[in-house]
Amino acid sequence: MKNLESMEEILLKEGKVSQKQIEEAVSLPARGGSRGKQLVELGFVSEDDFLGIASKRMGLPFIKIPDVPEESIPNLGEKLQAKYLKEFKIFPLNLQDNALTIAAADPFDAFVADDLSLTLGYEIKVCLAREAEITEAIEKFYGTGASAMQQIVGDMAEGEIEVMGKEEEENLDSLKDMASEAPVIKLVNLIVSRAIKEGASDVHIEPFEGSLVVRYRVDGILHNEESPPKQFQAAVISRIKIMAKLNIAERRLPQDGRIRLKILGKDIDLRVSTLPTLYGESVVMRILDRGTIVFSLEKIGFPPKELAGFSKIITMPYGMFLVTGPTGSGKTTTLYAALTKINSPDKKIITIEDPVEYQLHGVNQIHVKSSIGLTFANGLRSIVRQDPDVIMVGEIRDSETADVAIQAALTGHMVFSTVHTNDSAGAVTRLLDMGIENYLISSSLLGVLAQRLVRIICRNCREPYRPDEKLLKEIMAGGSEGVDVIYKSVGCPECNNTGYKGRVGIFEFLVVNDEIRKLILEKSSANIIKEAARRGGGMSTLREDGWKKVRAGTTTVSEIYRVTLEEDVY
Repeated sequence: MKNLESMEEILLKEGKVSQKQIEEAVSLPARGGSRGKQLVELGFVSEDDFLGIASKRMGLPFIKIPDVPEESIPNLGEKLQAKYLKEFKIFPLNLQDNALTIAAADPFDAFVADDLSLTLGYEIKVCLAREAEITEAIEKFYGTGASAMQQIVGDMAEGEIEVMGKEEEENLDSLKDMASEAPVIKLVNLIVSRAIKEGASDVHIEPFEGSLVVRYRVDGILHNEESPPKQFQAAVISRIKIMAKLNIAERRLPQDGRIRLKILGKDIDLRVSTLPTLYGESVVMRILDRGTIVFSLEKIGFPPKELAGFSKIITMPYGMFLVTGPTGSGKTTTLYAALTKINSPDKKIITIEDPVEYQLHGVNQIHVKSSIGLTFANGLRSIVRQDPDVIMVGEIRDSETADVAIQAALTGHMVFSTVHTNDSAGAVTRLLDMGIENYLISSSLLGVLAQRLVRIICRNCREPYRPDEKLLKEIMAGGSEGVDVIYKSVGCPECNNTGYKGRVGIFEFLVVNDEIRKLILEKSSANIIKEAARRGGGMSTLREDGWKKVRAGTTTVSEIYRVTLEEDVY
């Protein structure tokens, strides 16, 4: 595999990546393989573009492994192990006249061809192929043909572990023994490691009458996954409860716990929740992987105008700023990004959260414990006596917390918090509904950010199309840039056939100016406040910001309809 010039230079010349993306890739630790391949792994360039350009520049064929006749694939099981092939992402395609043709996912990894030639004594010829096709072929020709889960379940069924009946499930010692067997440990580890590989945020293990269902939430959407048979339900759930240090004998009450483990070289926190249902305990594991979370305002999707306004507000010396949206809309990530941006040695920052999801260096973080009286309101009162500059309250749930938070904002502290409302203006009426006086809200509130998360369309398989005139008119609402085509999702191996890969925020940023303060004092409705913000401050609604991202080719029309309401448009 000869290297003609650096792949970064080739991709830059072809306009597939920017200089900024190359600099970002170079700043990160090497992951093995070439730097060009790392650009693919970071999502800066599609694998097809990478391999297509490499194929032309290096004169190497770019092939599809499923199109290769099976009879031409050599059996090198005695000379090559599946582990070696997977590690270097290669697959033998043909052996003829002492020349071995291999498929490789990284054309710039020169070590592999040299090592194979030295080890096997063959001349090595290289073709390029997609990594997913190589992995699938290795499993088919060098594995058992069965999935990893099927192999583990087969081991369990062949006598390594006995399936317990209903009566034996009540025996605590038997349950502990079963949950500690190697196949059960492998099974649970497989479920978790697959979720991390797929970029899932949650793992759902749900018992039903005749089945045990495993589902992963990826980019906010639940997907069914390969599941173990129903008879292993007790073993799998007990194993998870033991790992989370929960009481495996208690199945009538919900329980919460935490698991810390290292998987695929990553330090992972799992927040575990169990819930008794009709057919057994349902388990949900929230995956907290610090390495995949971006605490950067510049990278979470803010348009330039909103980013400038948001950055200005969070650096103010006192007042209150609220982020609003449903569960899972990225509110905590936005606030963490804000705290990260303003965190400096001259500021004391204290947070009170339920629970603390990620640890921020240099920030004092408190975990709510309602069972011993440490509520948001009580904790907030104590925080104020700690001489903080900035306070973050995980959520304003009641009038007591709201009142203490506003008093803190009025007495010289910068307070960040979240509320659950459909839009930015709704946060004002929510505070009024909690019994907070209008003049206190008017004096303390600096701004409100409503947000949602939309899935990013996969650039490898997206297809352009021209919308009908009615839809085009709606998409162009408030937009000055022209657009002839937009994109729809299709699905390919690179995006796990979902059509999407990753998520980005859409935002509605309300700045409390003099006009808005006057409307708050008049106890105006949310609609009037919202119209005034759009008219006087040029605020974009959630849906309008969504259309900007549709016009830019970042997401799809269906995603905007999925996460925004019709009322967002006036």
